[in-house]
Amino acid sequence: MTRPHFGTILPTTVVGSYPVVRSRGISGLLDPFREAVKAAVADQIAAGIDIISDGQVRGDMVGMFTGLIPGIRGNEVIGPVSPAAGPITVPDTRYAISRAPRVKGIITGPSTLSFALHIATPSYRSRGELALDLAGALSHEAVLLEEAGISMIQIDEPILSTGAVDPDAAAEAIRLVTGKLSVPVCLHVCGNLSDVLDDLVTMPVDILDGEFARSPENLSLFREVDVGEKMIGFGCIDSSRPEVEEGDRIRSRIEDALTVFGPDQLLIDPDCGLRMLPRESAFSKLSRMVEAVRTIREDF
Repeated sequence: MTRPHFGTILPTTVVGSYPVVRSRGISGLLDPFREAVKAAVADQIAAGIDIISDGQVRGDMVGMFTGLIPGIRGNEVIGPVSPAAGPITVPDTRYAISRAPRVKGIITGPSTLSFALHIATPSYRSRGELALDLAGALSHEAVLLEEAGISMIQIDEPILSTGAVDPDAAAEAIRLVTGKLSVPVCLHVCGNLSDVLDDLVTMPVDILDGEFARSPENLSLFREVDVGEKMIGFGCIDSSRPEVEEGDRIRSRIEDALTVFGPDQLLIDPDCGLRMLPRESAFSKLSRMVEAVRTIREDF
């Protein structure tokens, strides 16, 4: 595995979601989230983020995928799962690509989706079986995202930090999602990683992304493991609180990370998505994060 490069040291990015700005007027009737996508993209660019997202504004991380995948109705699996008839996130991601040089595609992971659904069909005997078919469906979306021009793809698997999923099964599902891709793959797992880190470092991905602001103990855990050529997505701002951290505090967190990882090993981002915060708070947090990174880059 070769370590990815994104054109600068300590590249900044986002985990994904952003506060929703509601559309108004006739355009809002045609597409109630069109303005939200534009606002999310514009705010990320204005804040100075190096690798932006489409903002993930069209719904929660589960429903925005399961609502379009055949075999699923509401929160129930009612039959065999197959790929969606068309792209799910590609149109919004393509808009982001038209506005910024580097954009990440984001997919909710198959294991997380499988645990969010009720199996109401004899087609699946376990969530593990369901996750594999979900992975096949998501693989189609991942390929479409790469064809659209993304710089990397992120798979969100928050369920992995709970220990509820067999790590080998989770890895197999991730391989199915990403097996046809050539862009770098990032795995985002939020929460405390103490019980799962040894398994996460063996996952078939290029980047591991986690919380380090709200869960500072995670950094100590990484002192004890060898991540090889993997990069680390370092969450340095708390996405669960609207209060905006001072730049010195963010910079201190990143400097602590640099005692464990080299500057070529880190991506800098929030702990998690910012969707639940006020827009002003979300924008300020991203701006402060970028300012902190720029100050540290001057030392290199």
